[in-house]
Amino acid sequence: MPIDLTQAERAAELIAQADGLVIAAGAGLGVDSGLPDFRGNEGFWKAYPALAQARMEFSSVASPQTFHADPALAWGFYGHRLALYRATVPHEGFALLRAWGDAMDQGSFVFTSNVDGQFQKAGFEERAIHECHGSIHHLQCLQPCCSKIWPADEFTPDVDASACRLRSALPRCPDCGGLARPNILMFGDWDWIERRSALQAARLESWLEQLRRPLVIELGAGTAIPSVRHFGHRVLQRGGRMVRINPREFAVGSAADVGMAAGALEGLRAIAKYF
Repeated sequence: MPIDLTQAERAAELIAQADGLVIAAGAGLGVDSGLPDFRGNEGFWKAYPALAQARMEFSSVASPQTFHADPALAWGFYGHRLALYRATVPHEGFALLRAWGDAMDQGSFVFTSNVDGQFQKAGFEERAIHECHGSIHHLQCLQPCCSKIWPADEFTPDVDASACRLRSALPRCPDCGGLARPNILMFGDWDWIERRSALQAARLESWLEQLRRPLVIELGAGTAIPSVRHFGHRVLQRGGRMVRINPREFAVGSAADVGMAAGALEGLRAIAKYF
C-alpha cells in the first residue's frame, strides 16, 4: 500500500508544533536494520531453525526456567542476539528522529520495549532512554544473590548457531560465582532486577512534566505485547498528540492524530520530505 502523503505532511506539521519528542518504539523499528521480528512462532522459528526443529516457542526459550534447566541453550539464544545487536548498524530513521528531537525546545526522550541498545548505538543520550523491558547489554545474577546489574561488555559469546547452543564459558555473577543472565524482563519472570529500568522511568517522568506540547512518534509497536502502546496513550491523556507508524496496526483514536500504514524507515523518510 503506498503511503498517504497527506498523512506524512500532517505528521511533519505536528513535529513542527511540538516542544518535546517522545519516541515510542517496538520491535518493528529494528526490522529496517535487518533485525528479526519475532511476530508469532513463524518469525521466531525462521530466525532460529534449531528451535523450530525442537518446536520450542519464543515464550519458552525466553524464560528464566530455561536458564535454570539448560543454560547453554538459553545463552545460545541470548548470546546469538547479543552478538547480532552488537554488529547491527542502526538505520537512517534513527538519525531523522534525533534531528527532529534536537530541534525542539525540550529535546527528545525514548521509551522502548526493545532490549537491543540500538538507540544508544545511534547516538541518543543514555540518560534520555527508558528500556521498559531491560537491556541485553547488561547482566544480573540468575539466582539472584544481590541486586547488582553490570555491563555485558566482557562477555563475548561463541554460539553454535546450527544448534543454538553456547560453546564458550557461561557468564558468571561476580559476587557468588553463579550463573548470570541478561537483565531483561522475560516470560514468567519474578527475579528480574528492575532497578536500572525504574531509574530510567523516573527520569522520563520528570522530563514529561516539563512539556506543554508533547508529540509521540510510535514506531513498530503492536498490540500483542502492548507496553509501548499503553505508554503512548498515557502521553495522549496528558494533552499530547501522536504519529503512529505501523504497516498493519496503524489506526489512531483521534482525527487530530496521524496513522501511517508503513514500515518505520519508509514512514520517517516520507515525513522528512516535508522539512
